[in-house]
Amino acid sequence: MPEPSGDSTAQVPLFDLTTQPWIGVLRGDGSQEELSLREVFARAGEVRRLAGEVPTQEFALVRLLLAIAHDALDGPQSIEDWGELWVDDDCFAPVGAYLDTHRLRFDLLHPVTPFFQTAALRTAKDEVFPLNRIVADVPNGEPFFSARMPTVERLTFAEAARWVVHAHAYDTSGIKSGVVGDDRVRAGKVYPLGTGWAGALGGVFAEGDTLRETLLLNLVAADTDALEFTGQDRPAWRREPSPAGGGERTPAGLRDLYTWQTRRLRLRHRDSAVTGVVLGYGDPLTARNLHRHEPMTAWRRSQAQEKKLGQSPVYLPREHDPARAAWRGIASLVADRSETAQGAQAAPYLRPGILEWIARLVTEGELPRDFLIRARVIGAAYGTQQSVIDEIVDDQLAMPVVLLHRQDRTCARQAIGAAEDADLAVRALGDLATDLARAAGSEGEGARSVARERGFTALENPYRTWIAALADADDPFDQRRAWQRHVYGIVDRLGNRLVADAGDAAWQGRTITAKNKTLWLNAGLADKWFRTRLTQALGHPFDAGGPATAAAPLPGRPDPRDPDSAATGTEALL
Repeated sequence: MPEPSGDSTAQVPLFDLTTQPWIGVLRGDGSQEELSLREVFARAGEVRRLAGEVPTQEFALVRLLLAIAHDALDGPQSIEDWGELWVDDDCFAPVGAYLDTHRLRFDLLHPVTPFFQTAALRTAKDEVFPLNRIVADVPNGEPFFSARMPTVERLTFAEAARWVVHAHAYDTSGIKSGVVGDDRVRAGKVYPLGTGWAGALGGVFAEGDTLRETLLLNLVAADTDALEFTGQDRPAWRREPSPAGGGERTPAGLRDLYTWQTRRLRLRHRDSAVTGVVLGYGDPLTARNLHRHEPMTAWRRSQAQEKKLGQSPVYLPREHDPARAAWRGIASLVADRSETAQGAQAAPYLRPGILEWIARLVTEGELPRDFLIRARVIGAAYGTQQSVIDEIVDDQLAMPVVLLHRQDRTCARQAIGAAEDADLAVRALGDLATDLARAAGSEGEGARSVARERGFTALENPYRTWIAALADADDPFDQRRAWQRHVYGIVDRLGNRLVADAGDAAWQGRTITAKNKTLWLNAGLADKWFRTRLTQALGHPFDAGGPATAAAPLPGRPDPRDPDSAATGTEALL
């Protein structure tokens, strides 16, 4: 296929994304402004990060900028090339000339090759739809609590450009209007083909202190074994414009994947504003076993898919749980795949390829062990057959890159163990709440849920502070024991408060049956059990040693990595 030329016509762009401000950024002083593509790269060293209307927009735009950087630099081809970029303050200088070459493909309103759109896209009835089809902060059919009630009538060209990028990444699934030329149309409709590609991911990227650092940290070299690269890798603007409908193919590399056209769009505009949109399905992309192509998500083995397809292993993206903060899932970010595998079996989950890349940088000495990154996690949680976005996940975890070191795993193991300490301590707190509720004659699950939420909330900031300083510790084991004592103190105080607030009914108690035994449960006995569980989980706060020194869970201490091994509540102590 011939590569389309960026200067095939002398037409002046109508809204040139390379020179017109449209990308929101947060500056180092906390102020916000909009920059053009050229300005974003030229000023990347002074910009703190991107700032979108919603976090998922930021994730989509980071991937767009990475596609431009990879293509403009034609690499980096090796880790040595990356090292040269890292120390060069003017490393993005080639981007300016690159954008000049492809300027017309970055024209949002070009009559033939509009940016990320399909010219002349239309339905059989020439329908034009409201802009809430692409604006994700307007709940479709649920306009309450929206800043744009009840619909979006107009967008500036800058706003529209951001939402076009976002639609390819995170557009909802559901039935869509069929467009002329799409052979998937049935009775004027195309039936659900899934969300935009990034919507299937538990998005993860490495964030530095500036946008320049962020882009470079995520700029993976082509000699990385964990990912596949081909000579045919090109971004969307160096391919033929997308026709109506879509086709089946595999991504040729990161530039292709980061600009994948999961939708077909055409903006309609009048004067100086966008007033409507035509939106249909584009190129589908099956998530199964794309872990060697997509680096910005963790992956999990799917036994259900393996059984259905008769092949093994089958990996699917590991999506984010909106109810679970990033620090609690640190194992999925820092655990090396060799540590999670069982003998010759494939690993049950894989950490994101981006963090595998950071692991290589620190292992081969390109980054110092105490260099801090923020593992930024962003994702969308969909509801009602993926036809609406229910929640958006946006979290981060600051950590020294030594946690990703491939040979020195001591700090990583202690960091994972410290999160398990917190989980076990909060589990003991939840059991206490359940026992107190049972002693009072009420149902315990609601009390358990509230207590667990309080526990994790109380431990979150201390854990984030502890892990950020882990690289500077003389002895990570001593740091782990100090953490366990700190957790013990926090959870002990929360437990004291639960017992104090238990009420007269819980103190009086009642007869319960557990494991075929009958006993009198009251607040005093529940408190005693709580202290036993907390000591099993963390060791006594005044002991010199503790669970941090153990290679396996202590006797009587459930293994938090095996949810089926842990007895909880009253039964655990009978």
